[in-house]
Amino acid sequence: MKVFRDRGAVSPSKTTTTDTPKSSFISDSSEPGSTDTKFSKPSLWSSFFASAFSVFDIYRDSSSTSHNEAPHIRHSNGWTSSVKKIVAGGTMRRIQERVLGTSKTGISNTTSDIWLLGARYKISQDDSSGNADATNALAAFHRDFSSRILITYRKGFDMIEDSKLTSDVNWGCMLRSSQMLVAQALLFHRLGRSWRKPVDKPLDRDYVEILHLFGDSEASAFSIHNLLQAGKAYGLAAGSWVGPYAMCRSWESLARSKREETNLEYQTLPMAAYVVSGCEDGERGGAPVLSIEDAARHCTEFSKGREDWTPILLLVPLVLGLDKINPRYIPSLQATFTFPQSLGILGGKPGASTYIVGVQDENAFYLDPHEVQPVVNFSRDDVEANTSSYHCDVVRHIPLDLIDPSLAIGFYCRDKDDFDDFCSLASKLADESNGAPLFTVANSYKSSKHDSSEVRDDDPLGVMTMNDAESCLNEDDWQLL
Repeated sequence: MKVFRDRGAVSPSKTTTTDTPKSSFISDSSEPGSTDTKFSKPSLWSSFFASAFSVFDIYRDSSSTSHNEAPHIRHSNGWTSSVKKIVAGGTMRRIQERVLGTSKTGISNTTSDIWLLGARYKISQDDSSGNADATNALAAFHRDFSSRILITYRKGFDMIEDSKLTSDVNWGCMLRSSQMLVAQALLFHRLGRSWRKPVDKPLDRDYVEILHLFGDSEASAFSIHNLLQAGKAYGLAAGSWVGPYAMCRSWESLARSKREETNLEYQTLPMAAYVVSGCEDGERGGAPVLSIEDAARHCTEFSKGREDWTPILLLVPLVLGLDKINPRYIPSLQATFTFPQSLGILGGKPGASTYIVGVQDENAFYLDPHEVQPVVNFSRDDVEANTSSYHCDVVRHIPLDLIDPSLAIGFYCRDKDDFDDFCSLASKLADESNGAPLFTVANSYKSSKHDSSEVRDDDPLGVMTMNDAESCLNEDDWQLL
């Protein structure tokens, strides 16, 4: 990857007593010998179990389902009750892993550098088994990884409108993945990239306020309740699956509505939100175009004309193939994690959205929203709150060539200089993409029209238009068993 840079390198600390986690992260595979082996996707089993378990897509908290039937399930018997218990517990993940492929955990034995949201962790090129620097670097990586905010399925929250749903189990993984990405943007904005989760209390007030924004009630600005409301125009509905493009547009809509409700000084999302989809909302085809003029307009609108530039959240939804990702795009996807502005990727296995935060060689590290946890409620000023359910010590990874081709990349630019640096890096990446850029950068859509319209004419696995993608990908493409 030519664009890998030294500016994001993290120098390992010589002290490791407090940073080393209690749990092992070098080899924590759920099955013996699975850490370094590649697994295939058994499509026949996937289809069978997707159909068999689809009746539980309206799963609710057991306290409510004991008296009220789900809207489309008219009868109940012992078999369905047993499987509902499986869905509610950790057994469901193990079933999914057995059928669709083992979820690999830990870090492989390779000595290649690790990139995590723009930060590089140098692993010694020598034998790392007894190398103190390598050990320190791995401990630093693990502390960084475990400091990223994890948002998972929850059960027992307030009902979502008229749906009577009190859990997002089996349908909310894309919403949860997107919440994680936006939460990292807020962490970077308010606490900086070097922030790590606190060991002792009281907690950072900014940190607690950020978590409160993603609570599971209408009172929390970025709750699943409010996301669904904001995304109605893009097909979001409780109990239904959603793709990355609609998810990005829903965040843009939610950010706009919250901006109109509050004063500029008290914005819940203190940055402009720009979905990069190109001319005519991506309907002309070709790689999406990041227009500098359009980014400036979003900043001006966000500040209500007071500022020429503001912090900005960039969301780039992409479809990089049909049934599988086109390998031409993998080097560019890897390279985006070296950008200091990186917020990672909304994506994951076909049928199960995750939040991808880092890479090492051909592996992608991710946070998994598919664990079911009870709802947690605490006030925005509760600096003694228990926030353990918002973090994860288990490092999971998946080969990049196995991730779903429908995904979205996120970036956060703090100011105009940061944005200019991002544009320079993105332009260089596009130039070195051998004719397959993820997206391009131009001063305006007009200036990019000729170049981008010629990129994909003879590439059947190129970046698809969003309308074409919707015709190929139905809602079941984001189904979880």
